[in-house]
Amino acid sequence: MGQGLSCAASHEHGGLFSAVQAGDFDTVKAMLLANPSLLHETTAYDRQSALHIAAANGRIEILSVLLERSVDPDVVNRHKQTPLMLAAMHGKISCLKKLIEAGANILKFDSLNERTCLHYAAYYGHSDCLQAVLSAAQSSPVAVSWGYARFVNIRDGRGAAPLHLAARQRRPECVRILLDNGALVCASTGGYGCPGSTPLHLAARGGSLDCIRELLAWGADRLQRDASGRIPYIVALKHKHGACAALLNPSSAEPLVWPSPLKFISELNQEAKDLLERALMDANREREKNILKGTAYSLPSPSHSDVGTEDNISEASDTELCCICFEQVCTIEVQECGHQMCAQCTLALCCHNKPNPTTACLNPPVCPFCRSSIVRLAVAKVKSCEDVDQDIADIGSPKMRKARKSRNFSSEGSSSFKGLSAMSPFGKMGGRGSGRIAAESEWVDKP
Repeated sequence: MGQGLSCAASHEHGGLFSAVQAGDFDTVKAMLLANPSLLHETTAYDRQSALHIAAANGRIEILSVLLERSVDPDVVNRHKQTPLMLAAMHGKISCLKKLIEAGANILKFDSLNERTCLHYAAYYGHSDCLQAVLSAAQSSPVAVSWGYARFVNIRDGRGAAPLHLAARQRRPECVRILLDNGALVCASTGGYGCPGSTPLHLAARGGSLDCIRELLAWGADRLQRDASGRIPYIVALKHKHGACAALLNPSSAEPLVWPSPLKFISELNQEAKDLLERALMDANREREKNILKGTAYSLPSPSHSDVGTEDNISEASDTELCCICFEQVCTIEVQECGHQMCAQCTLALCCHNKPNPTTACLNPPVCPFCRSSIVRLAVAKVKSCEDVDQDIADIGSPKMRKARKSRNFSSEGSSSFKGLSAMSPFGKMGGRGSGRIAAESEWVDKP
């Protein structure tokens, strides 16, 4: 990949490259003052410039000095790699950001595999660098000239998008970031891996349960075949990843899928989005436990929702219990009506029908309390201690509070509750149920 930065021949230039690699700022500055032409020298074989070596080694002070002296931020080495690519490869986030600020081109391709800095960040698993490049693409001419979605799904010389590389290299955090930014979950490769492989095929080959979880939660198709006719389940079996194969088995329960076609889901603020994403992953982990139960495989880490779910709900917070499941605290508010639910029940409401972009039905889910269409979700406001004390004085015991909520719920939206509870185990998603939501009519919201 061209990542070896040998400075063996650096004595030709008075030790400049060795000083850059070691981070000897004073020596580098003195040498450049004495001989400014050193700025344009490169190593003998790889043709690494001082800027390449500074970027790859995270020497931000030296890199800044070089850029101040008008060194081209897109200078290339023997493999047509730019300093930005090397910063992304080695995870040097401060150097990467500095290069972007200096105008480095994020659309440059190398000559090894025709990859960009986005491919490098995804391949080597540097999620902070990946996010920085994506943020730069949103606010640069790239988004205008190429289109942001096209950039996120940019292909290398073998037809691999950054998502394919992240899935194959077992980089779940990079997989999540790319999916969250519009990466195509079912895109097939060209010559990378087995031709026609999807990210799910490549995650199955690499044996990453975390990558498989993320891909399935974003709607990856377990039945999509590669050019050899294999589904991801067969790939996992071939490479002896038993737990991955169990989750990918087409006969096992389907996971919940993030309801990305809904417009209000794409407009969630980060806090509300985190709550719902956590609820979705918790529900799917419960599904995994049921699938792997009685097998030789176990999950690498327990779901955090299993720890202290009952103990975390105090008597004071009982005033805010979800009126659907009566188990979780209300964390999500439907706007503009103001009704509140827990994240688990909100997610079940949004996921109870499987999204299908080809359907003609555009009916979004409705609030189960007042039957108004949901157009926006926000994090529910948490009451202060004084408010809770006042509620306790006005309402009485926790049992009376629950009873009152139950009456209010049945009077405001009983038909909605009955319809939804018939479709899915509301209140059983978070820590106790299978997480399987039945699908009847299909819907998708306007983009």
